[in-house]
Amino acid sequence: MEEGERIIALLHGRDRPGLVSRLSGWIYARGGNILHADQHRDRQEGVFFQRLEWIPAGDVEMEMSMFREISEKELDLETTMLRSTVRPKVLVMVSKFEHCFSDLVLRQRAGEIKCDIPCVVSNHEDLRPMAEMFGLPFKVIPVSKDSKAKAEAELAETVRSKKADLIVLARYMQILSPEFIEECGVPIINIHHSFLPAFAGAKPYHKAYERGVKLIGATAHYATKDLDEGPIIAQNVTRVSHRDTVEDLMRKGRELERSTLADAVRWHIEGRILAYKNKTVIFD
Repeated sequence: MEEGERIIALLHGRDRPGLVSRLSGWIYARGGNILHADQHRDRQEGVFFQRLEWIPAGDVEMEMSMFREISEKELDLETTMLRSTVRPKVLVMVSKFEHCFSDLVLRQRAGEIKCDIPCVVSNHEDLRPMAEMFGLPFKVIPVSKDSKAKAEAELAETVRSKKADLIVLARYMQILSPEFIEECGVPIINIHHSFLPAFAGAKPYHKAYERGVKLIGATAHYATKDLDEGPIIAQNVTRVSHRDTVEDLMRKGRELERSTLADAVRWHIEGRILAYKNKTVIFD
């Protein structure tokens, strides 16, 4: 076991007395050291949610297996487990806008987002120089109305060959088909340049300007087969006024998009998100 390695468990299921005591007591009895414990109860649904993070007392894989026996078979809790030392592979998808892409890569290089980026995929050549500057493989998969199925088949093969654990749409300006989203086998995080559910779809800043809104926002969410309706992970807003042009809204929005997407990706990688139905529980 590497020094400082931690086990992270995300759990949810029917709420009932004794769950917290049983889980934390098992870790204590084995000599583990709990570093983080947070739980939430959905009163309307009667569902218990918990995130546990601890330093294990022995072999990591064995301890994870034993913990899962308790949580799933004895307590009937759906359980996801992570090792803090395992760096997930994140496939980043871009089009022509660089701000979210460059921000993610700089945060990753600084150690703020602990992952590896095995490949950058785009439907245009525009960001190849930036990817190469960062030393990242860059793959162009052109997309047109007639070639969409072929392009998605190539994208699916790239996901498999790179062994990606997560796809991040860093302003990838193409709509992925419901079939690809359901069959790709990994979560997909998208950044939408609007405070969803307002102004879904294309050109939300233009729509916001026409509506005369006083707040604009950005939303990071998991992509599902329903466009821009997946579980919301993070949202941020900023004030605007009648003096702001569409270009001003886009400039202010880019700042929101960077930070909102970065938060969502970091929380996912750190095992702080528990998706349930079409909502998320975000643990501190």
